[in-house]
Amino acid sequence: MPAACEDVENRRAKNRARQQSYSSSSYGVDDSEAQWTSWLVPMIVVANIGVFLLVMYVNNCPKNNYVAAEGKCTARFLGRLSFQPLKENPLFGPSSSTLEKLGALEWTKVVHKHQGWRLVTCIWLHAGIIHLVANMLSLVFIGIRLEQQFGFVRVGIIYLLCGFGGSILSSLFIRKNISVGASGALFGFLGAMLSELITNWTIYTNKVAALFTLLIIVVINLAVGILPHVDNFAHIGGFLTGFLIGFILMARPRFGWLENPNLPAGVSVVKSKYKGYQYVLWILSLVLLIVGFTFALLMLHRGENGNDRCHWCHYLSCVPTSRWHCEEN
Repeated sequence: MPAACEDVENRRAKNRARQQSYSSSSYGVDDSEAQWTSWLVPMIVVANIGVFLLVMYVNNCPKNNYVAAEGKCTARFLGRLSFQPLKENPLFGPSSSTLEKLGALEWTKVVHKHQGWRLVTCIWLHAGIIHLVANMLSLVFIGIRLEQQFGFVRVGIIYLLCGFGGSILSSLFIRKNISVGASGALFGFLGAMLSELITNWTIYTNKVAALFTLLIIVVINLAVGILPHVDNFAHIGGFLTGFLIGFILMARPRFGWLENPNLPAGVSVVKSKYKGYQYVLWILSLVLLIVGFTFALLMLHRGENGNDRCHWCHYLSCVPTSRWHCEEN
């Protein structure tokens, strides 16, 4: 009887797999599955735009630009919302002092002044309009699709925890510069997409091509992070957090288990909701996530420098070349 039940499940899995496909831009989901209406991701986009406008209002370049050598404010027709001189901020945004005042991630303030809230507030700040547009476009293309499939609760948890994880890793390795942006949370989405593909491996067609495409996207984006003035530690921290959370929150139930409610009373094709390897990945990821966050927060609380434990890790964020040099940390 168990073998017969397994055959039934396998046939259903194969039939459903024929209806599914995976691409770099979306996940293949059976049309019969109800999809969520995406509202959280658009609200996050609106919130980020609103925060950026508030930052520019507080920045008030025409009044507070005291460094004449840097030039005049950019787009002065915007009045109080005009940008800092391009020599100071080529991303068309506020001054670093304004970002620091409003919650940018800065190691000294987090560790010595006990302003741990900066680990969260920095996720909602952006260095300039170019930075903001790039991140929000990525959020729309990736986040809306994920929210439609997995709901706003799971997507919201991934966004916040991955942004937080990226901030922690950034604080452990970068001490002399401030850091802002939602990139850690966005890389968390990529990490969650990768683990979702792995934990639900059997339901996808063209899975090898899907895995290869996703890995290429991840590698290219991480490679960009080795350029100067890019906080790749936030990217890596967000990606690793999302990768682990994906195993916890994005495992799909076995097909036979979904059919149980439609069967006669007392008849059950599959008694276990998930496959054995999904449970193993779930437990392992949860343990690693808890241990990782605990260990990193303890290091940050003690004011330890991650570069002292990993002498080559600074190359993950910036690789010096003949065209540019990398500052310490």
